[in-house]
This record gives sequence, structure tokens and C-alpha cells, in this order.
Amino acid sequence: MKQRLIERLERYVKIDTQADPTSLTTPSTEKQWDLINLLQEEIQALNLEVSVDDKGYLMATLPSNTDKQVPTIGLLAHVDTATDYNATNVKPNIVESYDGKDIKLGDTEKVLSTKTFPQLKNVIGHTLMTTDGTSLLGADDKAGIVEIMEAIIYLQEHPEIKHGDIRFSFTPDEEIGRGPHHFDVERFNADFAYTLDGSLEGELQYESFNAASAVIEINGVNVHPGSAKDVMVNANTLAMAFNDQLPSDEVPEHTEGYEGFYHLTDMSGSVEKAKLQYIIRDHDREQFERRKNHLLDLAKLLNSQYEDDLIKVTINDQYFNMGEKIKPHPELTAIPEKVIQSLGIKPITEPIRGGTDGSQLSYMGLPTPNLFTGGANFHGPFEYVSIDVMEKAVQTIVGIVSEFEQQS
Repeated sequence: MKQRLIERLERYVKIDTQADPTSLTTPSTEKQWDLINLLQEEIQALNLEVSVDDKGYLMATLPSNTDKQVPTIGLLAHVDTATDYNATNVKPNIVESYDGKDIKLGDTEKVLSTKTFPQLKNVIGHTLMTTDGTSLLGADDKAGIVEIMEAIIYLQEHPEIKHGDIRFSFTPDEEIGRGPHHFDVERFNADFAYTLDGSLEGELQYESFNAASAVIEINGVNVHPGSAKDVMVNANTLAMAFNDQLPSDEVPEHTEGYEGFYHLTDMSGSVEKAKLQYIIRDHDREQFERRKNHLLDLAKLLNSQYEDDLIKVTINDQYFNMGEKIKPHPELTAIPEKVIQSLGIKPITEPIRGGTDGSQLSYMGLPTPNLFTGGANFHGPFEYVSIDVMEKAVQTIVGIVSEFEQQS
């Protein structure tokens, strides 16, 4: 299977599918269709039912091969790649039997360093796929697509493994937060699903952040500096004062686990106008609401010092902690945990310090935990994936669908 995994992943990552957050279309880039159309052709060649709507959502079915009444399980992965690094002209490199040493990336000066990335010790002896240092790899989430495709093919080749209906879908624009925006849960017609969009071996994630964006718009009063006393209000200075009121230790670089944060992602300004853009994250819903209210209270406090309200805060919720929708269905995590353990892997059930499509899908009526793919260091030139762990991910999918059949 390893060679098939390599060949399929190489084929997919060479297709540029980078999303575009400034686009108003779905998919956000025309080039995502290149992979979507290829996947449709490959699934049709397997003689399976497959459809693609005008937004690029591919849905297909592997029919049940059991007489039992078994829940319909969904499997999902996204075709797009991240927007924050070059994703064109991807040249994947294969490292056989990784020896645990630093890996030079192509002809660049970049090195996949064991000091910087100590998790490399966990894949010694594995076959790795890396970048050549000039682009990201795109294993996020093409490794997930490969694993779903190979699991479907494996189940076709092994009809002695009994399972219910398996619905699988490949979707656009996850990397810009729009993955589920046009996903038709009713058309997908699954009882629950799993995203193959995790990272290190054994990850089984069913808790995510609650997430919101916040835009702070500040209007200053701009006059000649020579006559500015008691008149000028410098919007830049007011922006700095606003940010200084936030707890300095509640930022991404000083938090981990269940700890939430405020993250200043962008700032711009002049004396007359300034803008701060934040993302707000917290696993606890009450604490999440307190964080949002804190920004509003800060604006109110600073505005009270002036005759006019100079600071405007706009907050938009992005997604919520999917654990609230998944925990009432303990079998959705208990069965994968059992399967992962049966493969000799220790399950990693730490919360996602981010979100997946499952964060939104779970609130759309489709509870959707997240499974590992074997990749690491996503969204940059140091991205790599273990082919050995990808094989374990395929075995995990097969084990999950089989276990649900056996327990029905």
C-alpha cells in the first residue's frame, strides 16, 4: 500500500489548489476544480456513485455490504491548500527509511531540523515526503484525500470486511474558513462523519475553539501638530492604548491546551484613522463570551474619555466548540479510540487549537470529529508527511467502519 499512497499523494500535491480569501466565488479559485474533476474521474473509474455540485462539493458513496442496519458514516477532506505560503510548482521529495538526522530541503538553504522540529524523532525509520524548500507540500489536506480514497479502494478489494453505507466528500475552501458554507448536510445524508484533517499519528480530536473575529475602528482628530494641544486625538496612540489593555500573557505565543487568547493579526493607521484586527479563541463558551464582552467594555471605557465615541468594535462569530455536539454521542470517539489502540497507537485526544470543517458541520447537524493524517508543520516549506502513518490512517478508517458494523 505504501507505494500506492506515495504515487497518489505525489499526483495530488502537484496540482495547485491554493484558496483565495479575497475571492467571492465558491470555490474561491478556479484551479481547485482541477483536483475536484480528477477525483470525480477516479471515483467514476471505481464504478461508484459520485456527484459534484456547482460549488465544487464532491459527494460519493460506497454502498453497504451487510444485511445489518448500520449508521451511514461520512468521511471528509478538503481539496484546497493554505494561502500563507507559496503553493505553486510543488516538488515533493521522498526520504526512505528516515535516519533521524536533519533533512536538507532541495537546493535551498532550508533544513528540516530535529532541533526545531523534535517530533521528527517519532518518525525515524519511516518513509517521509517533504517539500523542496520552495513551497508548502499540501498534505493539508491532500493526505486526507489520499487516505479516504485508498480506504475506499481497500474496502472494495476486501468484501469480507463488512460495513454500512459510506458517504465521502471532498470540499473546497477549508483554509479560508468557508469549507462548510455551501455543504448540503441533507444531500450528504450521513448520520455522522469524520474529517481526515489532523496531524500527528493517533490524533482523535473532538473539541475545538470557539472562534470570533473582531475589528476595532478608531477615528482620531487630526490637526496641525503645532496647535494640537488639547485638540488632537492620535488614532495610532489610541489603538496602542486599546491593545495595551489586553492581558499580555493571553496571546498565542504564551498559551497552550485549553487556554484561550486574543490574537492581533493586523494593524494599520494614521493620526486620523486606525484599525486593529483580532481573532478571539477559547474552548470554554462562557469564557469566550467574556472575551468578546471585554473588547466591548474596553471601547466603552476609552470612549468615555472623549465627547464622541471614537472607537467602534465589530465582532463576528466564526465557529463554536464542536465538542458540545459530539460529546452527547460517545460512540463517535470511543470506537475510533478502540481502533487506534488496536493498531498499537496511543490516541491523542487533546483539543484542537483551531478549527476544522467539523467545527461548523457539527452545528449544522452532522457531528464530525477529526482524525490524524500523518502530516506536520503545515502551511510552509517545512511541511512533511509520514507515509507509514498515512497507512495507519487508512487502517483506522477501515477499522472504524468495520467496528460500527460489528456493534450494530
